[in-house]
Amino acid sequence: MGMIGGSLEAFIGAVHRRGAALDGEIELVCGAFSSDPAKSKATGEALYLSPDRVYGSFEEMILAEKALPEGERMDFVSIVTPNHVHFPAAKMALENGFHVVSDKPATLNSKEAYLLKDIIEESGLIYALTHNYAGYPMVKEARALIKAGAIGKIRKVIVEYPQGWLAQLVEATGQKQAAWRTDPARSGAAGGVGDIGTHAENLAEYITGLKITEICADLTIFVEGRQLDDDANMLLRFDNGAKGILHNSQICNGEENDLNIRVYGEFGGLKWKQMEPNTLILTNQENGSRIIRTGVGNLSKAAQAHTRQPAGHPEGYIETFANIYRNFTYALRARWGEEAQKNATGGLNGEGENTSGYDPEIHDFMGIEEGLRGMVFIDTVLKSNAAGAVWTKMEV
Repeated sequence: MGMIGGSLEAFIGAVHRRGAALDGEIELVCGAFSSDPAKSKATGEALYLSPDRVYGSFEEMILAEKALPEGERMDFVSIVTPNHVHFPAAKMALENGFHVVSDKPATLNSKEAYLLKDIIEESGLIYALTHNYAGYPMVKEARALIKAGAIGKIRKVIVEYPQGWLAQLVEATGQKQAAWRTDPARSGAAGGVGDIGTHAENLAEYITGLKITEICADLTIFVEGRQLDDDANMLLRFDNGAKGILHNSQICNGEENDLNIRVYGEFGGLKWKQMEPNTLILTNQENGSRIIRTGVGNLSKAAQAHTRQPAGHPEGYIETFANIYRNFTYALRARWGEEAQKNATGGLNGEGENTSGYDPEIHDFMGIEEGLRGMVFIDTVLKSNAAGAVWTKMEV
């Protein structure tokens, strides 16, 4: 793996590195860790990388790695920069033959997302987007239960993502994370909606299997001096006729990362909270509620495949990234096997049969389709809000 972004002072880069390393399948071999070459060099030294594999820019890294022999160069790129670098870095990597794992959102805007989709399809390479919350075992279980009809036709979806860390004008203090996330040039046209609202949107669609078709959105900038939204309240319509509510906020003073979802159908409901990730609650009006726990009982194959700890041990945030990186390596090894058409660990046998145990339905990860929906979601929310909180079609 080569990494773009993720210097020592960054947050998400270290999360990606830890997640990627957890299964021993991926080795970080090079990086362009900062737009400041000195910071990139210092990060490379701290990570014990060879100095000649630490670069001053992603352009330099991609071209230099491409020039190395195939067995020595990086196999894929992990992009963990602020949003405005996601598209140019992914574009150049793909056009030079490197697979990509990117932090979300996929791009700075929807125009770039459509272009990136075309580039990915033309390249034939693998692109993964780290909407990590879908990596929790109980999220997989909720999706499987809904798919199996456990709660019947979905009628109501409520998804929330409250935070409190931007309750004050933190960006004015020089706090790096706040500075770029509230800057339209680096974050995009939306603030909290782009940062955490897209996580809520993605989780709602992933768990239910439904698509949002219309949005009525009301955005607010509560903190004086801030450039982008820090609070959002939305009504949703889904493609099966279900109705929904999505609330995301970064000014809910005292809140941490309380992403949670409730889904109600004809026969029951499901509740899941990110801060208590091992617990899924299946509700029913006649029979009462059932508590489903990670690692306990007859869980779906997808939930089992993403469970790493014995029952009673919390599945954590880092593990969700590890699940994505592991699934990505399964897909990459299967691709190599297809290309080689021979027996190989994680590949195919001589008859073209998958012998790795890799199942793309179970070992899934988000890609450019979800990335594109996330960008169009942002556009739709902004359009609805600008028109005075009117119903606006989400057209992808």
